[in-house]
Amino acid sequence: MQHDEFIGLVQNRARLSSRGDAERACRATLETLGERVPEGLADNLAAQLPHEIGEHLRRTEIYGGTGPGERFDRADFVERIALRAGVDEPQAAYLGRAVLEVVNEATQGSITTKVAGSLPPDIRALVTAGSSG
Repeated sequence: MQHDEFIGLVQNRARLSSRGDAERACRATLETLGERVPEGLADNLAAQLPHEIGEHLRRTEIYGGTGPGERFDRADFVERIALRAGVDEPQAAYLGRAVLEVVNEATQGSITTKVAGSLPPDIRALVTAGSSG
């Protein structure tokens, strides 16, 4: 999947009015996910996405580290997306679900199952809900 197709899918799924809003949703969601999942897993996921999209996952990790990712719950996950995207928390949860649904499609589910498995149940539910969940 190419960058433009990825952003277009996010814009459509999240019902966003502009590509800029879709870019912002992707950045906010993937930077937050990059903080939460183990670094090696973030790298593996990033490698399967369009380069510009994957870099959002890498931006928040500590290079050269092998850490397990920060520990925070769903409320913090959604709050971080909201702050980064400049939206309220219900909208942030919806944007996160839409972005992660497109990530799953872009990777054909191959790595997102591992990503979901690395998360606590409350965040895992958000990752697997999809844009209509």
